[in-house]
Amino acid sequence: MDWFMEGLQAGIAEMSWLEAVAVFFGLASVFYSMKENILVFPTGIVSTLIYVWICLQVKLYADMGINAYYFSMSIYGWYVWSRPKPGSDRLPVTWLSRKGILNSVLLLVGSYVVLYVVLVTFTDSDVPQWDSFTTATAFVGMWLMAKKKVENWIAWIITDLVSVPLYLYKGLVLTSFQFLVFTVLAVIGLLAWKKSAKQVSAHA
Repeated sequence: MDWFMEGLQAGIAEMSWLEAVAVFFGLASVFYSMKENILVFPTGIVSTLIYVWICLQVKLYADMGINAYYFSMSIYGWYVWSRPKPGSDRLPVTWLSRKGILNSVLLLVGSYVVLYVVLVTFTDSDVPQWDSFTTATAFVGMWLMAKKKVENWIAWIITDLVSVPLYLYKGLVLTSFQFLVFTVLAVIGLLAWKKSAKQVSAHA
């Protein structure tokens, strides 16, 4: 544990103001997502745009791409969340259907294969499997969050757990710590959205 705290202190000392801003807005975005607050999207947009640049600098090309994807999906999610069904003041939290689960798994596998091939063939990435996996799971998580599906948190938990050692390996200690915090928040978010989905079902 001492090595992690020492690394965290070193990371804070060496971090750029840009990374600090990205971390702040990233944490804010997850917090607002837990609360089903539409501010999840504008805060997420700020964080993801900054991380596009950061990931480019450390050769995490797939993660750079996923942050660009986050940006576009944040705009889409902002649109969807702001236009609930008639008679409702907000888009309800729901579970995936069996078809939805199958589609999510296919999206995960398909995106991983495509990303891995692209990274190995066209980039100098030194962690193509790692980068592709975290990006593919995040790809699914963002899509499901925009649809307000409970399972989005499961995808985020997997993404966050794998991202902690990835960013630590890349020397981005503060960002690694951010993903550790994200993991805890994602578990809390999962429990909160399960409760919300249960209430929706009870009033259906």
